[in-house]
Amino acid sequence: MSDAFHKATVQQMGGMLTALAKILDKVEQHCEAKKIDPSVLLNARLFPDMFDFKRQVQMTADFAKGAAGRLSGQEPPAFADTETTIPELKGRIAKTIDYLKTIGPAEFAGAMTREITIAPGGNKMTFSGEDFANRFSLPNFYFHMTSAYAILRKNGVEVGKWDFMGRA
Repeated sequence: MSDAFHKATVQQMGGMLTALAKILDKVEQHCEAKKIDPSVLLNARLFPDMFDFKRQVQMTADFAKGAAGRLSGQEPPAFADTETTIPELKGRIAKTIDYLKTIGPAEFAGAMTREITIAPGGNKMTFSGEDFANRFSLPNFYFHMTSAYAILRKNGVEVGKWDFMGRA
């Protein structure tokens, strides 16, 4: 069971992060072709009270490494949120993918029933590993990944469903 749970979480998020890195390549190409300062897209938002594009990318990576670490019984690494360029965001994604590769199915033994306690915003929450993955980590991962994608689409970057899914 730990192998299937690992595939559904760590491997899936790693694949999606790889797709996000490729999308960032398209952002660079778009900015170059349209003579747009990349900071315009990096600071773009869907709505004023939402995170900007770069923060959406950071959060996508954070939820991946947070899930992988906690489900494997480890404390995930902390990354400073200092990225201001596309290459820096790609570096963060690469560091996250490298971290995910260190966590194999063996580390997921007992992950579904492992008790996981977090305190986002000071609000203590305790989950079983299965609920942590399915009701917290994966929904947040996909929320931020989708928000990043939507910001780009809203701003005319030519990415589609297959880019999002890593099939382009």
